[in-house]
This record gives sequence, structure tokens and C-alpha cells, in this order.
Amino acid sequence: MYERLRERLGRVLPDFEIRRKAEIAEEILRLKAERNAVILAHNYMEPALFYSVPDHQGDSLDLSRKAAQTDADVIVFCGVRFMAETAKILNPSKTVLIPSPRAGCSLAESITAEQVRDLRARFPGVPVVSYVNTYADVKAESDICCTSSNAAAVVESLHAPTVIFLPDQYLAMNVARETGRHIIFPSKTPVSGADGLLDVQIIGWTGRCEVHERFTVADVENARRQFPDVVVLAHPECSPEVVAAADFSGSTNAMIRYVAEHPAPRYLVLTECAMGDNIAAAHPDRELVRMCSIRCPHMNEITMEDTRDALNYLRYEVDVPEPTRSRARRAVERMLAIG
Repeated sequence: MYERLRERLGRVLPDFEIRRKAEIAEEILRLKAERNAVILAHNYMEPALFYSVPDHQGDSLDLSRKAAQTDADVIVFCGVRFMAETAKILNPSKTVLIPSPRAGCSLAESITAEQVRDLRARFPGVPVVSYVNTYADVKAESDICCTSSNAAAVVESLHAPTVIFLPDQYLAMNVARETGRHIIFPSKTPVSGADGLLDVQIIGWTGRCEVHERFTVADVENARRQFPDVVVLAHPECSPEVVAAADFSGSTNAMIRYVAEHPAPRYLVLTECAMGDNIAAAHPDRELVRMCSIRCPHMNEITMEDTRDALNYLRYEVDVPEPTRSRARRAVERMLAIG
């Protein structure tokens, strides 16, 4: 394990840290076998964890698929709580663990199930699309979920003149631009019922990711000024202005593929910093411009030590009670069917 991690991360981490992480990784692998567990890790996990113990790595959509397919008894989700909830929604009979109970999400916390019900009452008959970055009770009030990689496809799959898209303001605006739809935000703009919609085709919400909302057009301009040949990749949770200033926008998996498939002098990846480290470790021949002042405090709650302890003590189990789970499952499965 040490040799494997050193080969992968020798350019990213100091040797003493690699050696210590390798020891913890060996403990995790032993416990994983004893518990018949599977470990799912989001692309934002720290490099030593990301490249050592997970059975599957990916973005929210990819990991949702893997969670639906696993035959393990225990699922350890190295990500934030809404991701672990999604795994439990799809696997009610399995034990789902999250290594840290503090791994929440500012975006998921920006909307409640009661607010979704209020929107349905204001706009009767309008289908609700909820970003997978929501908690189970919000998914249960939704018609279908989406991720950043399939949001536009999900919206268009409904063949509805108007949809409610929750809760990410910037993702909704980027989807509106991609699909050629008009958008309003009733939490900011008073609208009285469906009669007030006129030509509006997306009803959005004003939630934002506390990481992606901080990237600015000035960040892109400053990077291009210093590195004129840089290729800028932006997550669609960034503002529409930042997405427009970038060369490519896509989910975390899509950005990883872009770097792998499009040789360029250097890249700037506008998303959580750990993913830039993971890309750099996977592609030592690629140069990544670092802008790592913006980290997700929730993703950073997940450590190798806590992952080991979650398996050792079977702690921080995630549960989704009925009927919330069954109702949420319909929305998630409809998302998975879209692809």
C-alpha cells in the first residue's frame, strides 16, 4: 500500500504522510473485508483516501448507480450526508455509514420539504426537479432528481411547459441557458399562482453551494492574465457568468474526463480543491494551476481515521424512515433511468 500510494502521490504529499496514511489504509481494508463492506468515495475526498481504500470513486450520479448495484452488507459513504441518504434510499436493508456526522451541505440545507410543498401549492400541476444535493425529505416531495451531469436531460425528459428546479440557483440558471428556457425565482420575485407564470419555464430557488458561489469572473481573468494558455473548467454550480468565462463546464466526472482526454498546457479547475489534487496525482504529465483557498468544510470532515473508525465501530449509521424513503426512491430511480 505504501509503495502504491508513494507512486501515485509522491508529487502531492510528503513521504511521512504517505507512510502514515498507508498504515491506516491497511487497517481499513482489513475491516472492510471483515464487515463485507463497500466504500464509495466522492471525487472531493483527500488524495490519500481517494487512491487507497474506495471500491468506487465518482460524482453523485455515478456513486448513486454504484449504491444501487452493490451486494455488500455495509456501505461506507465517503461524502456528505445527502449522498449517504441516497445510498440508504436505494438499499433499505443494508447498513449505511457516514464517517463523520458533521459532513452536511450548505446547498442541501437551503430548502426544506415544507418549502417544496408550499411551491407545489403555489404552482399546482408543475413538476418538481430536485438536485440530488438535497435531503431525503425534499426528494420525497419531488417528481424526479437530477445531478449536475444530467440536469438538462432530466428537465427536458419531463416534456412540461414549466418545471420547478430546486434548490441551486446557479445550476438552475445554467440549465435554463442550456435548454433555452426563461427562469424566475419566486422567493425573490412575487408571483401569484400559475396564472402569473406567463412565459416562465423554470421556477428556481435561491440556494447556493458555499464553495462554488465564491468563484468569480475576476478569478478566471486573473488566471488567464498570468497563464494565457490555461484551460478553465467550471462546475455548473458556479455562477452563469463564471461558466460563460470558462472553456468547459461539467460535473466532477466530466471535468476529470476532460483533463484526461484534452491535452493542454495547463488547467484551472473551479471546484473543491481536493479534486485538483486527485487529478494532478492521476496525471503527472498535466499541469494544474492551483487556486486552493476555497475548500468545502463538509467534505473535509471525512478523514481516513474516521473511515476506519466507522467500520470498526459501525458508527454514524444513516437511516431514512418510511414513507419518506419509498417516496424519495421513486424520484431517485427516475433520475437513474434518465442516465
